[in-house]
Amino acid sequence: MKTLFLHALILASFFASGSAAQPNILFIMTDQHSADAMSFRMGDRYIKTPALDRLAARGTYFSKAYTPNPLCMPARNSIFTGRLPHETKITDNSKITLDPTEFVTMGTYFARAGYQTAYFGKWHLAYNEAASPTHGFQTLDTGHIDADNAALASTFIARKHDRPFLLVVSFLNPHNVCELARGQELNNGPIGEPPPVAQRPPAPANLAPPRNEPDSMTRIRSGYHANPQFPVAKFSPEMWQALRWGYYRLIEKVDAEIGKVLDALQAAGLEDNTLIVFTADHGECAGAHGFNQKTVLYEESARVPLIVSAPGQRIARLSNKFANTGTDILPTMFDFSQVARPAKLTGLSLRPLVNDEPVSVWRDVVVVQNNMSQTFPVDGNVPTTEGRMIRTDRYKYCVYAHGQTRESLIDLGKDPGEMTDLARDPAHRQILLTLRERLRQWGVENHDPLIAEILADDVKPRDFAEVKTPKNQNRADNLAKQKKKS
Repeated sequence: MKTLFLHALILASFFASGSAAQPNILFIMTDQHSADAMSFRMGDRYIKTPALDRLAARGTYFSKAYTPNPLCMPARNSIFTGRLPHETKITDNSKITLDPTEFVTMGTYFARAGYQTAYFGKWHLAYNEAASPTHGFQTLDTGHIDADNAALASTFIARKHDRPFLLVVSFLNPHNVCELARGQELNNGPIGEPPPVAQRPPAPANLAPPRNEPDSMTRIRSGYHANPQFPVAKFSPEMWQALRWGYYRLIEKVDAEIGKVLDALQAAGLEDNTLIVFTADHGECAGAHGFNQKTVLYEESARVPLIVSAPGQRIARLSNKFANTGTDILPTMFDFSQVARPAKLTGLSLRPLVNDEPVSVWRDVVVVQNNMSQTFPVDGNVPTTEGRMIRTDRYKYCVYAHGQTRESLIDLGKDPGEMTDLARDPAHRQILLTLRERLRQWGVENHDPLIAEILADDVKPRDFAEVKTPKNQNRADNLAKQKKKS
């Protein structure tokens, strides 16, 4: 009887502490960070990221991780709810509120599971102040610069915790590349002046538009270049080199803040009992095909860094399996923490890949959604369209809602820079039709109505003139009035 009593006490203490059954979770996000823009991926000639290199040395890097949508609000609300953008109805940065009972978020899930939840940094989540002002985060502090967010997170980690915690640290940089392109002040601090041209990173090899690209993208590029705040239409290769130099400095700047958070975790002795997940909401084109920023479905914009470090992991691993950060991060956290997974979440847990366990079945494609609404009037109309991308190991197929030619096909195996579009090449017609049908099936399986709509007419031409974006039209009109007054 005494033995049973002692055994019960041990079990009670075990589960109360959560030390073995439920690890802490540290979720680190950057903003506008391309997948390979770290020194452990591209070498240290032009960029040095010791903090992320250190995390990768004890984590699993996913080389084929994609954002659900390469724009802030759609991506972030997908990541934190585990639901795709077509489900949340958040497809651009417009103001919208989510029903917190239908779209339960990460903070709420883990608070209900007994976790201490905290969030520091950029927010950009849709919420209803009356129904769910903090989405379950018991500590919520936003609006600070990255250095302050690192300090707040480090202080939180250093506290004595009587239960496991979920800590989100959401950094802004390297998003300051937007201000850099506009010649504006960087709110996270200066980075200095670019060195001579010979010492800058090279301009991207895929600076030119793809050959035979669909007019969907040609028209969208014109809309981006029409934005008077972004003078990239007039950028020379040397100017793109300066932008890329600055972009790497911004990544180094945020890497230093990430290092402070990782140092705090180590100093607190919590590394062996903490799941660490690092990703970004989307990437940055930095000159790829003449674009800066994001939103487009090119690899630089759509593919993102993803590192998952299991509690106590000591070795680096590389996974080439497809991951979707919008659907897979929450299930992975649930799996490691033994929190029940809701049936509405369709993503995959990355835990077996992180643990290097054999996986008999995995997705063979990844799908990315977008809504290219951040354009300005061209010839009196605002070119904007929604699209879908499906990627296999070798090919990428994209289709858009508007344009005279609405499909794109790239052989990523031979053409990783996406320089030649094969959609209208007769030799690749069967591949295009196969991927078109595979996307259609994915749309049915995942209840994405836009896919059925844009494929319903066998992708016949659709005029951009049907599309209007009043918000951007008003912005353009106001800028024109200001210019006229000055």
